[in-house]
Amino acid sequence: MAGFLSMLKQSTLVHLCFAISFFTSGLIINTVQCVLYLGLKPFNKHLYRTIGYYLCYSFYSQLVFLADWWSDTKLNVYISDEDMKYCGSEHVLLLMNHTYEIDWLLGWMFCEKVRVLGNCKAYAKKVIQYIPTIGWAWKFAEFVFLERSFEKDRETIGRQITEILDYPDPVWLLLNAEGTRFTEQKHEASVKFAQEKGMVPLKHHLIPRTKGFTASLPFLREKCPAVLDIQLAISKDSKVKPTIFNILNGKQIEAHMCVRRFPIAMIPTNEAEAADWVQDLFRDKDRMQDSFHRTGNFFTDSDVAERPKLQLHRRPTTLINTAFWVVATLTPMMYYLMKLLFSGEILYFSIGAGIIFAFYMLMVKAIGMSKISKASSYGAEKLKNGHSPSHEPSAPEAATETAKDK
Repeated sequence: MAGFLSMLKQSTLVHLCFAISFFTSGLIINTVQCVLYLGLKPFNKHLYRTIGYYLCYSFYSQLVFLADWWSDTKLNVYISDEDMKYCGSEHVLLLMNHTYEIDWLLGWMFCEKVRVLGNCKAYAKKVIQYIPTIGWAWKFAEFVFLERSFEKDRETIGRQITEILDYPDPVWLLLNAEGTRFTEQKHEASVKFAQEKGMVPLKHHLIPRTKGFTASLPFLREKCPAVLDIQLAISKDSKVKPTIFNILNGKQIEAHMCVRRFPIAMIPTNEAEAADWVQDLFRDKDRMQDSFHRTGNFFTDSDVAERPKLQLHRRPTTLINTAFWVVATLTPMMYYLMKLLFSGEILYFSIGAGIIFAFYMLMVKAIGMSKISKASSYGAEKLKNGHSPSHEPSAPEAATETAKDK
């Protein structure tokens, strides 16, 4: 039985069925979002955002299902009881290391368990909003889309944060301060830059860019009580590498996440001092990551106060939601595809085969976009050219790279 289940999880046909269900449900959700954006938001923004929460949850949670139920991925969370009390009850800005192909998915797992998944947002490159399904969903969900031109983005940041913090329910806003995903090439450029500028090189992170953070702070202070620092680590000795492909094949990954809450009132109001605060935070994060990789524990050699390990159980809602969309989308889609394929007409057969091939390519492209080997070279090029991360006029990236950068 176990062998059959493993074979089923690794079946390309099953993966294709997931892709058909996910992208079809995404287009349905996009359509509903568009109708509500044009017909409801101008008259009742509160109701638009409340409904939007459930639409986004329904879309995102299909991916969380793959981690939680399909691959049975284990997420160990280290957080104090006091900090846990606040999770899911307030607006927060998230700072997370951008190290792994699935760091965004592991973050979504945590968000789902504290019931804020539908209101997860991020700073994202403007081009993402044009990508079907995920980009369109983010556009209607009012993500902070930036152009990597700080003069333009400063105004956008202020306007969008003001809009986001007006939401009726808690919003978690992600900022990847490193600006791009960690790769060896980018890390070499980051170390070289730090040495040239007399800064402390980081072993496991890129030197953070602070402009996005410091530009956001004045707009966060009134309604956003805290910054949540999330440090994510996966053992380098793990037999199963943290990739979307392994998740899709049902292979279990074990990840460790340390969550620390910093009241925003304790962060300096002066821009230069706030930038130094971020740099100090990343030096702490680097020590935590180094301690984890050497000892298997974030706290042993990092001078960071130890936090108890919390096992957050998977919730049935992601399973029920995914099952609903599989039935609702695959039943009619498979019926009409079979009619086309077995119609006996070459034209109809070609249309059916073309639709299946299109979904297959969408699946392949989506998996490819997450690969570290396909990551943007943007960060390495900027550091190589001597641009300061602290004064970089470009915008921070979202957790997801775009097709343009591939």
